[in-house]
Amino acid sequence: MLDNFALLLVGAAALVAGAINALAGGGTLITFPMLTAVGIPPVVANVTNSVALCPGYIGGTLAQWRDFRGQQRRVWLLVPAGVMGGVVGGLLLLNTEERIFNAVVPYLILLASGLLALQEPIKRWLVRRRDQHSAREASAIFTFAPIGLSAVYGGYFGAGLGVIMLATLGITQDDTLTRLNALKQLLSLAINLAAAIYFAVAGPVLWPVAGIMAIGALLGGVLGGHLASRINPTTLRYCVVVVGVIVAGYYLLR
Repeated sequence: MLDNFALLLVGAAALVAGAINALAGGGTLITFPMLTAVGIPPVVANVTNSVALCPGYIGGTLAQWRDFRGQQRRVWLLVPAGVMGGVVGGLLLLNTEERIFNAVVPYLILLASGLLALQEPIKRWLVRRRDQHSAREASAIFTFAPIGLSAVYGGYFGAGLGVIMLATLGITQDDTLTRLNALKQLLSLAINLAAAIYFAVAGPVLWPVAGIMAIGALLGGVLGGHLASRINPTTLRYCVVVVGVIVAGYYLLR
């Protein structure tokens, strides 16, 4: 069990991550390194982090609930893909040796940092694509497999997942960015909730740590909402990207 000072550090990291997720995304790049820094093994840290930050996705989904109008068919087809993929990703994580996960962690962090850096360019590209092309919408059935594969990554590590899903939905579905973003929020919730439930049953979750982090993340989300008009999300996003690259470099050198 962690001492009080370590718990304070983890709670503070979750608070910051909750605010970052509300403003720009990428909070996992703050909490996961902190968990490992206080001495928690990477696999256990990843499992605990996934469970702790899961409630934060509920707010984003509820905030865009009205944008699901007319998307019922997509929801019924794609949410099961997200759930199955999230569980498979969790299963893969718990069957990955600590030594192997240690080796891939810096590359996962670099991938997440890169995806976060590309978030705004991808959004702009999706808007231009919709404005310039009136392509026929692909059936949601053809989106099932790409979303399922993205969900496997989400259950395994998850940072940057939203960018992958938004790009996938934008390529295969002809709709407004707002409505696709709402669908992305719901799928993120489904993926992380499925993985979190699986981890709660089969994974080595540090429940006291997860509880403190969940409270911190929720408070951070409220704080982020109040700061939304005062902080430039793009600037914050790139600050998180820089932190992610530095952390990945540290893991590689270590």
